[in-house]
Amino acid sequence: MKKFEEKTTKTTPIYDGKIVKLQVDDVTLPNGNVAKREIIKHPGAVAVIAVTDEGKLVLVEQYRKALERSIIEIPAGKLEPGEEPIVTASRELEEETGYGAQSLTYLQAFATSPGFADEVIHLFVAKDLYKIENKADLDEDEFVELLEVSLEEAQQMVADERIYDAKTAFAVLWLAAQ
Repeated sequence: MKKFEEKTTKTTPIYDGKIVKLQVDDVTLPNGNVAKREIIKHPGAVAVIAVTDEGKLVLVEQYRKALERSIIEIPAGKLEPGEEPIVTASRELEEETGYGAQSLTYLQAFATSPGFADEVIHLFVAKDLYKIENKADLDEDEFVELLEVSLEEAQQMVADERIYDAKTAFAVLWLAAQ
């Protein structure tokens, strides 16, 4: 038994959407009591820390409906079924920024919201960037603006809460530690 494991006794599907599924699990707790857990199932995602030869961090600004505002983020996107994370990372970098990378290195993976979601983001570092002549198009419901900023500017964006999501704040901290 895993430490503090909760045994699922019943799963009730609630919603099956384009990106996420919602289910409610009945679980038996380590002390024998019973509880309900609302869980979002997500296919996983990638995010890319892309750095230009001039040392600029490549970011995108986009509107996030869940927050009802625009935020600035590192390029990222959802894994497609059966797709390897490195393929997704390369595709999302191109679609969102118009850049390709000679070097795309896996850094690590982490859970985004483990209290209620199973989403895991695979984080990559992209270096030796080059502009792509005829870049892939963004998804039809995606609107982004490209930014290239210094580490100091990115740190100020975190302080100003223009960078507001965990993956991008992590990227800025990681870059500062290098």
